[in-house]
Amino acid sequence: MRAWQAVGLSVLMLGLAQSHAVAAPLTTNTALPVGKGEFIIRGQLVLRERDSASDAQIDAAALVSVLGYGLTPDLALFGVLPYIDKSMTPSTGPRRRTEGVGDATLFGRYTLWRDDVLGRTARIAAIGGVIAPTGKEDDRDALGTLPRPFQNGAGAWGGHAGVVATWQTLKFQVDGQFLYQRFGSDQGYRRGDVRRFDLSLQYRLWPQALSTLTTGFLYALLESNLIDVTRDDLSGMRTDTGGTQWFLTPGLQYITQRWIVEGGAQLPVKQNPHGNAFTDDYIARFGLRFNF
Repeated sequence: MRAWQAVGLSVLMLGLAQSHAVAAPLTTNTALPVGKGEFIIRGQLVLRERDSASDAQIDAAALVSVLGYGLTPDLALFGVLPYIDKSMTPSTGPRRRTEGVGDATLFGRYTLWRDDVLGRTARIAAIGGVIAPTGKEDDRDALGTLPRPFQNGAGAWGGHAGVVATWQTLKFQVDGQFLYQRFGSDQGYRRGDVRRFDLSLQYRLWPQALSTLTTGFLYALLESNLIDVTRDDLSGMRTDTGGTQWFLTPGLQYITQRWIVEGGAQLPVKQNPHGNAFTDDYIARFGLRFNF
């Protein structure tokens, strides 16, 4: 029932770039650096609709705030905090709702390898960090305590690690990522592990030719997200949560020197839920990013 586990809100809102705004993924990370002493702020509104074989439905909205800082030319530090509002409508019975801060993520990204030439760069970076239990894991409504998979917080510390690679030219950019996420246990409950394989292509649509008068760029995005989530564990029992999902995400970005406006929709191509777990109808994303 949990609305956010497969999205991986802890990390996957980033796509953070260098000391001036450039094309960046919408749903995954990039290996491009944040300039030393530079800050990046990114806000993204995420709208998600899910349902299950039993005709239950979850509607969710999250505002995800990201702050990045370039500590050195190779090391950047990030913090991610979501604010989540979601409701669950079962096939029978009243609607249930929770709202509040989710679990915060603190992590670093370190450049392992780079190859820079005129008009092109290639980079590989390692990412890793912790997920802090800042979200509620015991929220209640008039019917009592909400189900653990539906809570906004995991109730326990977690962590993630992965590797991301980027190839960028003046015309296009390709980013690829593998990420693994794991949570600890709290009162007999543990969220399932998450494994992600992501690929993103950003292609410049306009202007076709660059000049000294160019002040903005329009990029088309196409991204692939393969996400595998194991079942949650509740008092030693495996629940009907998680599964394997493959999304394709078309989108657009308008880019200037210091800010980006972006949007896109994650559309499920293939879904294989565990038992009666929820699957996605769509995930829509709209965001702004500022470099300073």
